[in-house]
Amino acid sequence: MPAATIANVAIAAQRGLVHVIGTTGLSVSDDAVIKSVTTRAIVVKSGNMSLGINLLAAMVKRVAQSLDDDFDIEILEIHHRAKIDAPSGTALLLGEAAAAGRKISLDAHSARGRDGQTGARTRGDIGFASLRGGTVTGDHSVIFAGAMERIELTHRAEDRTMFAQGAIKAALWARDKKPGLYSMADVLGLGEF
Repeated sequence: MPAATIANVAIAAQRGLVHVIGTTGLSVSDDAVIKSVTTRAIVVKSGNMSLGINLLAAMVKRVAQSLDDDFDIEILEIHHRAKIDAPSGTALLLGEAAAAGRKISLDAHSARGRDGQTGARTRGDIGFASLRGGTVTGDHSVIFAGAMERIELTHRAEDRTMFAQGAIKAALWARDKKPGLYSMADVLGLGEF
């Protein structure tokens, strides 16, 4: 919940605490509030606390850097039937990683909701497909589709406790850091992977 996140980050800043944020759906103004407190608070922020997803994002960025737009990028995700947002925050995190690797804006190059006569795929776009059903915790695949080959990077979440484990790892990592805004890439030591 974005409102609770903003309230809690202010409390963390007042008390000089580590604050781990895994909330998705934050607005630009929410992000500005979070950034404003990082002179006093240690904040670790990620759209997903899974160690595997954050490693996948680093790999997606690296592959996107290595392959030009002769390779189309498609992100496929499936979650449980009760999930209310699409694409998921994790799918968007992976899309941002791909866009960063290509040095493009995801907002300007995002293809969503294909249905009916959509015309040919726009070169350089990053496509999203969202599926919902059953009790799936979360599966994400990033597909780099070229003319004669395809690379697929996939992560399957099998238990939601992995998010808590990642958040705990982030909090323990951050406890002796200087105030600032950090990511799970920092926690994992990925740097400019």
